[in-house]
Amino acid sequence: MTSGVLTFDGVRAYYGDALIVDGLSFEVAEGESFALCGPNGVGKTTSLNAMFGIASLRGGSIAVDGHVLGRRKAHEAARRGAALVPQGRWILPGLTVEENLLLGQASRRKGPWDMAAVFKMFPDLRERRRSPGDNLSGGQQQMLAIGRALLANPRILLLDEPSEGLAPVIIDRLGDSLSRLKDNGTSMLLIEQRLDLVTRLADRFCVMVKGKPVAQGRIEETPVETLKDLVGV
Repeated sequence: MTSGVLTFDGVRAYYGDALIVDGLSFEVAEGESFALCGPNGVGKTTSLNAMFGIASLRGGSIAVDGHVLGRRKAHEAARRGAALVPQGRWILPGLTVEENLLLGQASRRKGPWDMAAVFKMFPDLRERRRSPGDNLSGGQQQMLAIGRALLANPRILLLDEPSEGLAPVIIDRLGDSLSRLKDNGTSMLLIEQRLDLVTRLADRFCVMVKGKPVAQGRIEETPVETLKDLVGV
C-alpha cells in the first residue's frame, strides 16, 4: 500500500522496445492539483498511457488511491478511480452530448457526480444535450470530455493538454471551471503546455526532459521565469 491519491514510483514506460519514460516519481495528495510539464515528446502522455496499459510499464510502480496497479490490467486504473480527459477529447461521433456523458458511468463508481451536477457545472451541455457531441465547438467538446470524466466519480482527474486548440477566451473559461473543481477538493493531474494555466491551477509541478524528471517544486515558491527556463518556453 502507498499513500497519496496517485503515486508514480520510479516508473519506466516503453512503446515496444523504446524506453520513453525513465525513472518518473511523484505523488499527488488528496485535493491537490499537480502539473506534469515539459516540451512536446518528452513522455508526459506516455506516463498516463502506462496507467491504462497503452504503454508498457516495465519498471517501478503506479498506485491509485493506495492500490498498486497490475501491469496487465488495462481497466484497473479506471476502476480504482482515475478518470482521463484525453488529449484531443475523444468525443464519439454519432452519439449525442448526453450519450457521450453516459459513457463516463461505465465504471459504476458512486459519488456526488451525476448528470444534474455536470449540467450545473457546464450549462452549455444542458442546452445542447440532444445535439451530436462532435457538432459542438472545441470549448464545448472539452467541457463534454471533462463532464464525462466527472461522471466516473473519480478519485483523481487526469487532464492531458486540456487547452490544446482552444482560443484564449475559451481557455480562460476552462480555467474558471477547473478552478471551481479544485476549490471543491477535486484531485487533479494536469499535463499542460500553457504556463499561465499551470500557475493558475497547480499546487506543485514536475518537469520532464527526454523522458526523465529534472525538477520538482511548489508553484508558489518557483518564479515564472524559472519555470519557463525549465520547460523551455
